[in-house]
Amino acid sequence: MFTLKNTIAECVNAFLAENGGEAMDIQGLLETPADIKNGDISLPCFRFSKALRKAPPMIAAALKEKLEGAIPQVEKIDAVSGYLNFYLSPAFYTEALKGIASANDFGSSDIGKGKTVCLDFSSPNIAKRFHVGHLGTTAIGGCLKNLYDFCGYTTVGINHLGDWGTQFGKLIVAYKKWSSFERVKERGISELVDIYVRFSAEAEKDDSLNDEARAAFAKLESLDEEYISIWQSFKEISLKEYMKTYELLGIEFDSYNGESFYNDKMEAIVEELREKNLLVVDDGASIVRLDDYDMPPAIILKKDGSTLYATRDITAAVWRKNNYDFYKCIYVTSAGQSLHFAQYFKVLELMGYDWAKDLVHVPYGTMSVNGEKLASRTGNVILLDDLFAEAIAKAEKIIEEKNSDLKDKHGTAVAVGVGAIVFGALSNGRIKDTNFVWEEALSFEGNTGPYVQYTYARAASILRKAEGEQGGFDGYTPQSEEIALTKLLCTFPDKVLLALSDHEPCVIARYALDLCAAYNLFYHNCTILKAEGEARAFRLQLTAIVKHVLGKCLDLLGMKRTEEI
Repeated sequence: MFTLKNTIAECVNAFLAENGGEAMDIQGLLETPADIKNGDISLPCFRFSKALRKAPPMIAAALKEKLEGAIPQVEKIDAVSGYLNFYLSPAFYTEALKGIASANDFGSSDIGKGKTVCLDFSSPNIAKRFHVGHLGTTAIGGCLKNLYDFCGYTTVGINHLGDWGTQFGKLIVAYKKWSSFERVKERGISELVDIYVRFSAEAEKDDSLNDEARAAFAKLESLDEEYISIWQSFKEISLKEYMKTYELLGIEFDSYNGESFYNDKMEAIVEELREKNLLVVDDGASIVRLDDYDMPPAIILKKDGSTLYATRDITAAVWRKNNYDFYKCIYVTSAGQSLHFAQYFKVLELMGYDWAKDLVHVPYGTMSVNGEKLASRTGNVILLDDLFAEAIAKAEKIIEEKNSDLKDKHGTAVAVGVGAIVFGALSNGRIKDTNFVWEEALSFEGNTGPYVQYTYARAASILRKAEGEQGGFDGYTPQSEEIALTKLLCTFPDKVLLALSDHEPCVIARYALDLCAAYNLFYHNCTILKAEGEARAFRLQLTAIVKHVLGKCLDLLGMKRTEEI
């Protein structure tokens, strides 16, 4: 499709040159009509009107006359209301399918060759349980990493753990007062959560506990051997718990450098800010003023000289640039942190780092479950472990009802249950708030993850039944459903690039749904296993291509392929 669009662009630019116009990015103007009655490719001619001094309908008509018969793959051209509509020949789609079938990894590219992209995502606070609020950053970040990998970039997945701060002073005090090594070893992160909750309750009655906590954190900051050992054990216990979730999601990280990693690196950054006359003392705090950019000041040091998130994030960005020499550094966090990122990106720019423009914040909306907003302060928090467990149980029950003879029912239920949650988090535009509804997400019909996995399994089943047969394209003229399906397959590389450029996983999720709908229509209207000769060979080959592309969609979204359901 790219080659054809390039041919059309060359012909149109030649026409513009002949008529006194300048060359333009014609490929960027080409559209896919929503209604197939308007052709396969459409070119709006409105942008040419000023240069050629003619009305768009007249330009479209002149282009029709110029291009008709000039492009072999185009069967017909129509000029309608200022649009030039191209209708492609069935032979074009047969050739396109041959190209897709012979491609090593259709849809991938090497646009990122030689470029490193850092992706900072997930990043939970240690000693706390993973809850559904972490799902957005983890699922979106995982998908974006897959997309960058697929397009040839070298990716560095960074889990910037929340592993430093005064809360660890509180946790150490709570541990020494009410817990033990044995209890923490036995109960894991649940014990840490419980003693932290107890500390908060007790501190409301006895404020001296907060003084003890501050003293404990001061010891931690001074690298007291005992306190560092306790803190390190908390971190190891937390990571052990988190790894279960990451394994379930199929997500791996290259770095777990959290906030504590930058403790000995921040002083140099603060000194650099002073040397560049960016640091101003205001009411005891050290800040960088951002009034000229319509933003509140970035606080670098509090009155007591302690650092903040901005200090650590600025330090981390400089360290990552020095160590990874990234092409882009991408941060996947909630939209509520947009101001924070805008502030410290601007500070880095003011420090003279021209690569500050390569820092990208990818925000996302909130998630609710069955219409209820999540809030830890009110206790309305759904743990991610519980969410997965319930989804897997529901999927297992559905599979038992629909296919009790399935060999690996539990393994399939895990794939479908987890996939339903991931797809639910990715299928809406990321900035939109998401409401996760059990019945909808776990349905095998409609716009859900299980529906995509079920369609993949359907294609796999057909190919298993025809195992050993040779598919092919020669001697067969595609029917309307087959052409529609082929058209959609041809757009997959474009969808990948769009999802990447917009950092928008829902582009892939929605494409997968469209592909499922087109394949299921083809499946119902065109016999496959009962067909014979050239039709059978063509349809088996088409099914194999759909399975491959749909499988790649699942991979990119971070969902498991389901050969059987």
